[in-house]
Amino acid sequence: MPNARTFVQYTTRRRGVPHPRSVRRWAQAALRSVRRRSGDLTVRFVGAREGRALNRRWRGRDYATNVLSFPGAAASDAIAWLGDIVLCVPVILAEARAQRKPADAHYAHMVVHGVLHLLGYDHLRGGDAIMMERRETAILRSLGYPDPYGTG
Repeated sequence: MPNARTFVQYTTRRRGVPHPRSVRRWAQAALRSVRRRSGDLTVRFVGAREGRALNRRWRGRDYATNVLSFPGAAASDAIAWLGDIVLCVPVILAEARAQRKPADAHYAHMVVHGVLHLLGYDHLRGGDAIMMERRETAILRSLGYPDPYGTG
């Protein structure tokens, strides 16, 4: 198991939101998949208002989005701060309903997706997107979830 801590924060109602134990398991699976042995991160569950404000401030987009990742700076200590992941609960639940997926499967995907962003993965270019999607799919399968992209 990686030497990493995942801190979980809730600034919205807890109904329909995963337990911290699940969030930590998903984050650790993503870290193990890239053989990352150390680093701490925070996963914060927010409502639409906070999600929209953060997306507007940091990305210049005036709407709430499903996941935002804020990579941290490597610390000089043995443990690095990997960064923060913000999950917008109403957006994720609406997407899960629209995609006819269980909410926990979509939350797991968004946590894994966010952790990979903290580790430098991106999906802006086609080749990078394919590599990131394959990694996400493999991690989610290892956790017992189906392919989030429905490609296999």
